[in-house]
Amino acid sequence: MTDIIDRMAMALSAGLMLLGIVGMGIIEILAGEPYGPVPITNDAGDVVASPLFSAELRTGVVLAGIAVLGLYALYKIVTPLAEDARAGHELPAD
Repeated sequence: MTDIIDRMAMALSAGLMLLGIVGMGIIEILAGEPYGPVPITNDAGDVVASPLFSAELRTGVVLAGIAVLGLYALYKIVTPLAEDARAGHELPAD
């Protein structure tokens, strides 16, 4: 039994993680070399090639997806407690 919040959280987190891992990876491959996450320099230290997406951007998108899952987990923990309090159910004590 999933409601709209469940589906939205799953779709948003999966979308962000797939975009950061697969989507940007495929675009990076199609853009051509370099495939590494850091800029390539020559012997003089000049940057001769750099990746299309920085490693920080890709990591940030994936971490945003994980953060959505964390917020969803907090929501699922708090929601039953709020429903029990409204219904007048007693909560078990330690």
